[in-house]
Formats: sequence, C-alpha cells, structure tokens
Amino acid sequence: MIFLALLLTINLGCSSNDPEMPLEDLDFRQEMRDFVIDISTYSHSLAPNFMIIPQNGIALITSNGEPEDPRATAYLKAIDANAQEDLLYGYEDDDKRTPVDVTKELKSLLDISYAENKKILVVDYCWTSSKVMKSYAENNDSNYISFAAPSRELDKIPDTNTTLNNENSSNITSLKMAKNFLYLLNYDQFSTKNQLLTALSKTNYDLLILDAYYNEEIFTKEDVQQLKTKQNGGSRLVISYMSIGEAESYRYYWDSTWKKNTPDWLSNENPEWEGNYKVKYWNKDWQNIIYAAESSYTDKIIKCGFDGVYLDIIDAYEYYE
Repeated sequence: MIFLALLLTINLGCSSNDPEMPLEDLDFRQEMRDFVIDISTYSHSLAPNFMIIPQNGIALITSNGEPEDPRATAYLKAIDANAQEDLLYGYEDDDKRTPVDVTKELKSLLDISYAENKKILVVDYCWTSSKVMKSYAENNDSNYISFAAPSRELDKIPDTNTTLNNENSSNITSLKMAKNFLYLLNYDQFSTKNQLLTALSKTNYDLLILDAYYNEEIFTKEDVQQLKTKQNGGSRLVISYMSIGEAESYRYYWDSTWKKNTPDWLSNENPEWEGNYKVKYWNKDWQNIIYAAESSYTDKIIKCGFDGVYLDIIDAYEYYE
C-alpha cells in the first residue's frame, strides 16, 4: 500500500505539547490533523472566509488512510479542499504516467473527499502535449480541477497563447466555482517583482497558488489585490503556499544559530531538498511560528490579503511513522 500503516502505539491521553512525552506515545496522523484544525480555527478567527487546502495529505481524511475506515470528521470540517500531486503523471518520473494502482488508491480517497463537498485540486507533472491533454480531460471527468505543471520546479507559467483549460470570464468568489488554477512557487525566471506581477496579471486562471514572498520581500496587500483580477476582467482567488511539515532555511523565521543550537522541534535535513528540514510539527514552538502569534506565518499571509493557504508537507507523519 502507498500509505504507511500506523506502526506505533497510540496513547490518546497524552498531551502532544509535553516535551517529555516519548515519540512512541504519539499518534502522528492525529497530531497533523490537529495542527491543520488549529490553523483553520485560528485563521477563521481573523478572516472567516479564509480557505485551508492541504496538499498530499489525503490519507488523513479517514482514521488510518483506508477508504473503509471511519471519516476524520473534524479534520474534514476544517479544510476546504484536498490537493494531490502526481495523480496521473509524475509519481515515478516527470512526464511519465503514474502506475494505475497508485492512481486508483489515491482516487479512492480523493473521491471520498469530493463526496464530502471538498474541492479536489490535482497537480500533474507533464509537458508532452498529448499527456497534458489527457491529464486535463481525465481529471475533468473525475470532477477535479487540475494543473499540468511543465516543470517540477514550479517556475513556469504555461504559454499564455495556448488555450487555457476551462478558461472563463466568470467572477470566482468561492473555491467551488474555480475551474482551473496555476501553481507557481519559484520566481527565478522573473528579474523583478513587478515583472512577476505583470506576467501573472496577464493570465486568466481562476485560482493562483503562489509563494507569498518574492526573494525575501512579502507581497503587499496592493500586490495581492492586483492579482485578484484576471486579464479578461473576471475576479479570481489568490492562495499562499505554506510548508508546515518542514522548516525552510530561506524563510524569514530562520535563525542562523539553529545549526549549532538546534531547537527541540528541528530535525534532519531533507536529502532531496537542500535547506528543508523535518520538524516535530506537534511541538508548540514550531506551531507558534506557523500560527497563533501576531508575527506568525499565517498572520503575515492574512494581512497581505490572500484568500487562503495551501499547506504542504502534510504527509510528514509518514517520516515519523
């Protein structure tokens, strides 16, 4: 099975914020659910319509990640959508079809989420024209909205001269109305922030999922407001990426002394992504960086006027299991 079985003993009576609590007493899946629920609750206290979209955490919607397991009701209530990478293309290699059994298992849970009235967003990594067309067509048939990413680096806006999948001039005021989206995190190809904003403004995507920072500068409220209008005049939603399962050494919150004086919550560097470090996401000190403080990541995103957050590394529980 794709999703790891829950291997460790569960003790639901313990407090996850107890620094002395041994790892074997933690339910890592529930700790991640609780983290997302708390982010959602906190965000809604500041912005009632703020959207929560976890990526690659579809196994969390049931108790142990199997379709027949009981629904994780509180978690489902806390989120607005589920996003999934590599559903049809990119699981083993970019521009390569994902194995049928993997797709089938993921869809069995994605469809449950959809039935619970959650929007499903899919990111397939493919660029061959025929595969891009298949990705959009098959995801559309499943009632998912999708983005065929031409690069794993998520650094490219597809050619604006090409017909956009499900392009429309409607005013998109809720996630349920969105028919397509753009996922762009790496801005290396844009020499200035204004160049980036101009390029994004010339697109007709219903939903933009972006990093909130250009280099070390966070978007202003005016920047985000500019992006909320499609080139054709329709309104759209703008969502900010935020990793909650790893700490990133290039973020504003990073302290250069941590390598020598490592916080209790900071763990090993991800060997596949330089500068990304595993975190004990249930630790209150890490959670305070993400939400629940005026200077927290979530607060900064809300103050900039983003419509929601796209939560990454939700599947960090697998590392600890």
